[in-house]
Amino acid sequence: MRVEPKGSWWQRRLVGPIRQQLVQGISPDKIALTLALGLILGVFPILGAGFALCGLAAWGLKLNQPLIQAVGTAAYPLQLAMLLPFYRAGEALWGLPPMALSIPEMVGRFFADVPRFLSEYGMTGARGIAVWALAAPWGLAGLYYGLRGVTRRAAARFSP
Repeated sequence: MRVEPKGSWWQRRLVGPIRQQLVQGISPDKIALTLALGLILGVFPILGAGFALCGLAAWGLKLNQPLIQAVGTAAYPLQLAMLLPFYRAGEALWGLPPMALSIPEMVGRFFADVPRFLSEYGMTGARGIAVWALAAPWGLAGLYYGLRGVTRRAAARFSP
């Protein structure tokens, strides 16, 4: 007989691991950085790239790999919602007319013919990345300082 873990998905996959990290002595500031980076890298405007970026950041900064990946994965709906705004902002930044964009159509074209997809949409993606790169430091700072207060309070609450 299999026993189901208690709590919602959110409790089991995010709150529980954060609590475990705090109890194990990981600093609240490091947890806040992990959460903030996971969210910022999770909305990177190229589908699938956030997973690799989260992994590299966790490895390079010695952050909790499962936690950053969980946050990056949880950010996927936000990433989908932000793709077109990043691409449109890139067009505006470069003074270009709006290109006809549809995420489902772009995904279909990608899987149909990768070289053609890159020639048609490569610069759109690059401009979206540039906009993300301009916004990411501000978003990271805001998230980090906001989450730092939350994780510090949680650490005080869960400390033995």
